[in-house]
Amino acid sequence: MGSGVHEQQRSLTQGEVAPLPSSSQSEGSYEGMKQTRSVLNSLFSGALAGAVAKTAVAPLDRTKIIFQVSSNRFSAKEAYRLIYRTYLKDGFLSLWRGNSATMVRVIPYAAIQFCAHEQYKRLLGGYYGFQGKVLPPVPRLLAGSLAGTTAAMLTYPLDVVRARMAVTPKEMYSNILHVFARISQEEGIKTLFRGFTPTILGVVPYAGLSFFTYETLKKLHAERTGRAHPYSYERLTFGACAGLIGQSASYPLDVVRRRMQTAGVTGHTYGTIFGTMREIVSEEGFIRGLYKGLSMNWVKGPIAVGISFTTFDLTQILLKKLHQMGFTGQ
Repeated sequence: MGSGVHEQQRSLTQGEVAPLPSSSQSEGSYEGMKQTRSVLNSLFSGALAGAVAKTAVAPLDRTKIIFQVSSNRFSAKEAYRLIYRTYLKDGFLSLWRGNSATMVRVIPYAAIQFCAHEQYKRLLGGYYGFQGKVLPPVPRLLAGSLAGTTAAMLTYPLDVVRARMAVTPKEMYSNILHVFARISQEEGIKTLFRGFTPTILGVVPYAGLSFFTYETLKKLHAERTGRAHPYSYERLTFGACAGLIGQSASYPLDVVRRRMQTAGVTGHTYGTIFGTMREIVSEEGFIRGLYKGLSMNWVKGPIAVGISFTTFDLTQILLKKLHQMGFTGQ
């Protein structure tokens, strides 16, 4: 079968040119390269967005987790005291304790989430006939929920490690690998997936509403102003609104998730989602227990989500411009 092709190639005399591939093959190859570049750009932009956003709010995030996993009453005053005591005892950089574990988790998480969101938008856009346009409300919500679920499923053990490092003294775990090793040896591999169910149940409304709100606000802005690209401060505002709505909707499940993840070092035994909720409510009350730290989240969350969405969008725009100018690979 292949001998004819080789004979044809050998029969070409000097100066003759082999036939070019068909236009359909060229178009297919171009589309494939374009899609690959789009995926790589989304992965890089998402990773950078997650890293910048989480680092910016790491001290507040750590403080929130410490209150979430304890029975101490939360208030802005107590949160400030905890941050100040930590600073006096362990130094300024201790406020970022666990941030290395956060980066190990958030960089792949954010990369996967943003990239998955772009791909789900493309797939749903093709299915509903909105390719290249803003999706209708239901598919828009679905794309965000699927993106968050995909990222959470693929990176969950790293979230457990990050929570452990945030609530324990630095003498207990020396580094990320040490956390994995001790949990596996002392508590079993299953512990690395403790709290997985409330995480997935929480990430569906959180990611869905966050992406939905941000995309919707951008759509309304474009319709009102006629500008396809909002200014940076407008993106930050849209992202802040998205974070506020998304995190408020899923916050009780976030508290349950943290309690289950850190049960091995706090002396509690939490078995099920409803059992954990019942115990939290009976000991601390409904609002003070399941919504502990929410007011701090209303400060931290909008900042983080706003920075994240804005960084992603601006990085995507920058990469496209660099490609058009010929600074990136074809």
